[in-house]
Amino acid sequence: MTIRVLIADDQMMVREGFSVLLNAMPDIEVAGEAVNGREAVQRVRELAPDVVLMDIRMPEMNGIEATREIVAADGSAKVLVLTTFDLDEYVYQALRAGASGFLLKDASARQLADGVRVVAAGEALLAPSVTKRLITEFSKLADAPTIPAVSRGAYGELTERETEVLVLIAQGLSNAEIAERLVVAESTIKTHVSRVLVKLGLRDRTQAAVFAYEARLVTPG
Repeated sequence: MTIRVLIADDQMMVREGFSVLLNAMPDIEVAGEAVNGREAVQRVRELAPDVVLMDIRMPEMNGIEATREIVAADGSAKVLVLTTFDLDEYVYQALRAGASGFLLKDASARQLADGVRVVAAGEALLAPSVTKRLITEFSKLADAPTIPAVSRGAYGELTERETEVLVLIAQGLSNAEIAERLVVAESTIKTHVSRVLVKLGLRDRTQAAVFAYEARLVTPG
């Protein structure tokens, strides 16, 4: 199955460069481009891409607002945030808005293609160690007045084991690593992860990690 991608970035060179790299992949097709967040939202409606490569800083509507609208309107489109710096202060907000992960603009062709494939498959982007570093750094922003902490009641329906799995996800462990830690089959962990996402109304592991930090189930460091 071919993965259809929309590239949203206000820099023409970035859009053209990513288009060339992705179109060279046998399983990926660039379905269209957008020069700002507002156009990205519109193009998602028109083209129904599988993955949106979303720049954060764009005119008219930024990538955070565009991500929020896309996720709210179309649950099938996954958003992959593009950023120049791996410690971009806005990446955390983009993840909270529903993005499935982030990718540096200087990523190699292989990293770019692999990132698109991972997100299209419904997984959190990149290695667990990268997700852990990102979430740990930006979870500090959860203390800001504009980002209220999650109450205990919001995750009270989770079983003790499901809560344990949620914490390990937030710490950056893969399903295989969690299974090894808890001495159970990996298939069992996959079931637990699925139940956690359903009970909490979350899209993927990245959102689960954000939730765990905001619920103070895990602390930065």
